[in-house]
Amino acid sequence: MKMVMAIIKPFKLDEVREALTEAGIEGMTVSEVKGYGRQKGHTEIYRGAEYAVSFLPKLKLEAIVSASNVDKTIAAIAGAAKTGQIGDGKIFVLDIHHTMRIRTGETDNDAL
Repeated sequence: MKMVMAIIKPFKLDEVREALTEAGIEGMTVSEVKGYGRQKGHTEIYRGAEYAVSFLPKLKLEAIVSASNVDKTIAAIAGAAKTGQIGDGKIFVLDIHHTMRIRTGETDNDAL
C-alpha cells in the first residue's frame, strides 16, 4: 500500500476529485495548507498598506491506494491539477505498512 500525497492549487480540487473518481480511486483526505516554494508569494495592499504574502494557500490531498494503483493515481492528479504555471504543486508517494478500518476491523488492502 502507498500514500499518494499531493499539494495542489485550491481551485483545482473539483477537477482532481473527478479525475480520481474516473480512475477508480475512492476516498481521499483534503487539508487546507499554506506553502512557500518557487512561486515566492506575492504582495497585497490592505487598508492602504502594502505587505508581502509569503505563504500561499494550497490544498493537500492524501489517498491510500494499492501499489498497483499508484501510477494511475499520479497520472489522474497530475493531469487534472496541471495549469502549466509556477505553483502547480507536487506529488509524493510514501509506503504504508499497515492499515485498519476501525468500524469493521478489516486490515491492509481489505481496509481500502
